[in-house]
Amino acid sequence: MTNNLPSSLRLKVISSRNLLVDEEVQEVSLPSLEGYLGILPGHRPLVLALGEGEITYHLAGREEGLSVQGGYAEVLPEEVLVFTESIEDENQQPAEG
Repeated sequence: MTNNLPSSLRLKVISSRNLLVDEEVQEVSLPSLEGYLGILPGHRPLVLALGEGEITYHLAGREEGLSVQGGYAEVLPEEVLVFTESIEDENQQPAEG
């Protein structure tokens, strides 16, 4: 087993309407059904159901956040994929294309 852990992980937050977040981050906090779960680079694989709450993440020395109302997340050592309905997304107009 190697100790070469990644220094960051890719966070993608996807709603039914668009890609809300696609960033390299140092840490993610997810609102699971049983409470908040902190994810760092190198986390073991995990699939979890999300509750209503705030996804927070750290990048470039600042903290960002996004309110969500359920969904699920797949956690991998170098990536976190979140499929959700964002509370902010409900208030946004669909992108014209």
